[in-house]
Amino acid sequence: MRSLGTRRAAVVAGAATVAALALGACSAGQVAETAILDTPIAGVNAESGDGKVLVRNLQVEYNGIKGYEAHENAPLEVSLFNETNETVTVTISSQAAANRPDVLSATRVGFVSTATVTTPGEVAGASAGASAEPGVSGAPSPSTEPASTVAPAQIKIGPQGSAVFKPADAAQLQAVDLSGELKPGMTLNLVFEFSNDATPLILQAPVASPLTPAPRGSAEIHEETEGGH
Repeated sequence: MRSLGTRRAAVVAGAATVAALALGACSAGQVAETAILDTPIAGVNAESGDGKVLVRNLQVEYNGIKGYEAHENAPLEVSLFNETNETVTVTISSQAAANRPDVLSATRVGFVSTATVTTPGEVAGASAGASAEPGVSGAPSPSTEPASTVAPAQIKIGPQGSAVFKPADAAQLQAVDLSGELKPGMTLNLVFEFSNDATPLILQAPVASPLTPAPRGSAEIHEETEGGH
C-alpha cells in the first residue's frame, strides 16, 4: 500500500502533466488561428460627427514607388457603413489643404468607367467632297477608342447598409485630375458630406502600402587580398 505522501505526489505530478498538455494544445490553437488572420488594415478609419456613418479603410491604391503624376487619376478604396434606419447619401469631393504641400487635392471625385466608342475613319488622300461607302475600296474604316466617363461620387446607402469600393471594380471610385505628384508617404485631401445633416468629414487618404516589400539591391562583397591589395 502506498503511503499518503506518495499518493499526493502522484496526484500533483498527474495534474502538472495535464496542465502542460492543455497549455500546449492552447498555444497550438492560437498559432493556427493567427496564421489565418488577415493583415491589419492600413487605411484611415473615421465616422460622421453623429457617429451614424462609418468610413473604413480609406486609402489611395498603391501603383509603385514613383506614385502618380500631376493631373493623373488615382483609384480609391473605401468602405462605408450606414448605422441608421434611414437611407443616407454620402457625397465625396476634394479640396486643397492650406499650407500642406504634402497633402494633395483633385479636381473632383467620381466613378470612372471606360466604354468603347466607334468613330468614323478617314479616307487617306481623298479629295474634298469625295465620299465612299464602307466595303468599297478607299472607304473609311471605323475605329474604336476607349472613352472614359465620370459619374459624381454620390453614394446612396440603405438603412443599416454598406457600400464597399475597391480599385478592381468595373467602375472605379477615383480622384480625378490630381493637383500634383502623389507619392507614397503623401496623402489626398477628401471631403465626405452626409444627407442626414451630419457635419462634413475632411480626411487625408494615404497612399496604400505595397502588398509585398520592394526589392532590395543586390549585395556586393569585397574581399581583400593579402597585403591590402
